Amino acid sequence: MAGILSPTDTYLQEALILNVAGVLTTDQFEQLCAVNRDVRLELTSTGELIAMLPTGSKTGIRNANLTYQLTAWALNDGSGFSFDSSSLFTLPNGSMYSPDASWIRRDRWDQLSEANQERFAPICPDFVVELRSRTDSLKRLQAKMREFIENGASLGWLIDPLERLVYVYSEGAEVQVLENPKQISAEPLLKGFALQMELIW
Repeated sequence: MAGILSPTDTYLQEALILNVAGVLTTDQFEQLCAVNRDVRLELTSTGELIAMLPTGSKTGIRNANLTYQLTAWALNDGSGFSFDSSSLFTLPNGSMYSPDASWIRRDRWDQLSEANQERFAPICPDFVVELRSRTDSLKRLQAKMREFIENGASLGWLIDPLERLVYVYSEGAEVQVLENPKQISAEPLLKGFALQMELIW
């Protein structure tokens, strides 16, 4: 399956989207990811294969700071596990997504078999974060965040450094928009965790 995605094609728009419904199996998708490691791939529940550009360097710094803060808290707290942007999850509706950062309660993670933990785990994270880069479609990211909540996530943040806005998603509530916050609290789901935004903006 090598060569299915052309590096040139991914520059035509913010993401190359192909309809592979009924064509690509889960195992084939895993093979595709393995031979296209420089391209971030996701698969929607409707069979759309999304190939995204690698992040720019500035986004890489932001994402590293985001992951660092969440991981430091998770290691100290011990009630769950944090994941970076390379971790891909299979949601209940069949979508296979990799949020920029995420966290799963330890009791839910431990219920998965070792084999499922090693693959694209069939679980929706409890907490997800998406960090918008200059090539990302805000509309597509907003739809993705809604899908995470619909599939079991309790809390989600969509961070838009371009506009210095944070969209807060939670189950059973309207989306809250924060303008240029200094920090964002994840209470009560992540007790004691607040993301310091000066490291993200």
